[in-house]
Amino acid sequence: MRDADRTLVEQLVDHLARQIDEHVLRAGTRLPSIRDMAQQMGVSRFTVVEAYDRLAAQGVIASRRGAGFFVQSRAPAPSDGGPYLTAPEPMAPQRMDIPWLLRSMFGSTVQPGMPGGAGLLPAAWMDGDMVMAAVRAVGRTAGASVLHYGAPQGYAPLRQQIAAALRQEDIPAHADRNILTTAGVTHALTLIVRHFVRPGDTVLVEDPGWCVVYGQLQAAGANVVGVPRRADGPDLEVLEAMAARHHPKLFIINTPVHNPTGLALTAGNGHAILRLAERYDFTVVEDETYGELHPGGAVHLAAMDGLRRVVRVGGYSKMMAPSLRVGYLAAAPELTRALTDEKLLSGLTTPEMGERIVHRVLVDGPYRRYVERVRARVNAARDTCVARLLELGFTLPFEPRAGMFVWADCGMDGEALARAGSARQLLLAPGSLYSPSQAPSPYMRFTVSMAEHPAVWRTLAQVMADARGGVSPNGRK
Repeated sequence: MRDADRTLVEQLVDHLARQIDEHVLRAGTRLPSIRDMAQQMGVSRFTVVEAYDRLAAQGVIASRRGAGFFVQSRAPAPSDGGPYLTAPEPMAPQRMDIPWLLRSMFGSTVQPGMPGGAGLLPAAWMDGDMVMAAVRAVGRTAGASVLHYGAPQGYAPLRQQIAAALRQEDIPAHADRNILTTAGVTHALTLIVRHFVRPGDTVLVEDPGWCVVYGQLQAAGANVVGVPRRADGPDLEVLEAMAARHHPKLFIINTPVHNPTGLALTAGNGHAILRLAERYDFTVVEDETYGELHPGGAVHLAAMDGLRRVVRVGGYSKMMAPSLRVGYLAAAPELTRALTDEKLLSGLTTPEMGERIVHRVLVDGPYRRYVERVRARVNAARDTCVARLLELGFTLPFEPRAGMFVWADCGMDGEALARAGSARQLLLAPGSLYSPSQAPSPYMRFTVSMAEHPAVWRTLAQVMADARGGVSPNGRK
């Protein structure tokens, strides 16, 4: 049983598991005592104790007090069509809605290497070594703190780091008075919606905008009203008309890098938004999920307003690691306290381990250079995507200035094109999902990581040709 490359515990576990799988040791058989097994195998009692514990944790054996360890009966794995399995959901259901898009983005229905509409950076673009170094450092230093709930407002050193970064943007943030950590940006938005919105209340959103926000608001019973997004920001005439008519509780907006268009807010538009918020008494929620992809010099409403009527939300999952669900919100002190209570009521505290890891990445130094590298790669990929989409016959209402998305007009119903793509295992995100009205739209949202996948472009060209009746962009069959 000796293998120089594996521990004695691992070898003993494999040896016993193999005997059980091959029915040498049958269900109900009593295993030798720890002392007897140690003598038989020529190992220490500690090795046998750990091996038995591992097998018990796997459900292979069970301990009976005063009697020893016994082989467990193991239920057979369910066969295809068995009672534990359900038929896989088709990639394109009868209705392409927001839950369908999210299931497709995070599920297994998309063929690897076919990321047409998935709003995620590829793992290969991220720095896993940087994150794992932080994980190891936290593991060495966290100690007994991991055995307790974290602080209600979040891990204090991370809040201090966030507040310092916001002050560099001229946002007057204090770690204790203004900062609350969340389990990602979506959680931050959920807390804000829970606090402000009651059934029947109106919330203004951008059209197009991030569809998950629409879903959250609809679930809360809100009247969701879209404001058209222009190159410089929201259409101010429509914004004022809707504010005067509906007296909204909130206006939710992307500022530096708009999802899905990649546009940025101008200073003039930003000042006008704040004047309207004051005049019509609504709160502005500034979502900066993709703000780190902006090249610099962005307009921040929270800086203009000083966190009086603006709540800033942001996070680290998109750039650092999606599995680290760590975000934050910055708000006025009284509102921060109220949102902290919402956080406690909805899920107690956020996991401190993830917050410690994010803090370690931020303070160890390489994160700033890493963001610059990712931004450069995203920018190059976006230029490639724009050129390739134009070659395939798409048109762009405006060229994106930053970020990981391209918003393009396919010249037909976007949902029909998405269905054609799904038949070829290509996830395409139809523009109808990015409007609160969910009306048919010729627009599609593309993710720039597809630039590095030739198979995506071949499939997309085939889908476009099929949709045109076999006619290529240059008019030839």
